[in-house]
This record gives sequence, C-alpha cells and structure tokens, in this order.
Amino acid sequence: MTPDPRAALARLVAALEAHLDVASNRRGEADPAVAAAYQRVAEAFEVYDEALYNAFDEVTPFVLYDDVEDDREDDDDDEDDEDDEDLDDDDESEDEDEDDDEDPASRR
Repeated sequence: MTPDPRAALARLVAALEAHLDVASNRRGEADPAVAAAYQRVAEAFEVYDEALYNAFDEVTPFVLYDDVEDDREDDDDDEDDEDDEDLDDDDESEDEDEDDDEDPASRR
C-alpha cells in the first residue's frame, strides 16, 4: 500500500536532515555514512514522489542523479547507434564512388 504523502514527506525531510548531519561530520572523501545517508534520501524521495503521484496525480520537479545519468547513457547509446549508421552510409557511398572511378574498359 502506498504511504500517505504527508508521512512520506516527513520521512524525506528527516532523511535530508540526517544527510546534512552526516555530511557536516564527513570522515574522508568516501565516508560510508555519507553514502548510506545519500541512499536513504534517494529512497525517501522515491517513496514521497510515488505517494504524491498516487494520491494527487502530481509529480515533483526533481530527478534523482542516478536517473539522469542513466538517461544520459541511453542518449549516448542512441547517438552512437546513429553514428554507426552514418558510417555505414558513408561506406556505401564510397563504394559507389570507387565504382564510378573505374576504367570502363576494365568492366568488360
């Protein structure tokens, strides 16, 4: 069952406050406590966003960082595929150009 949006919002705010506390006491670049707090914020956000949508058919203007990166990777993959198609097209036109350059006598 989807939680109440107000309760989900309270958990999100609590996760944000805990993240701030942990981040302000960071013990090095790769502090596992900060990483865990980050994950709790992301999870609380997803629960809140889903509860908000299910209750009111409304969404937030925020996108999780991992989702944005996944979208970028998907876009990059699409662009790579298009580049490959362009290269294939170039190869075909080069083959046609080479045929045009051949001596007509050699075709006999």
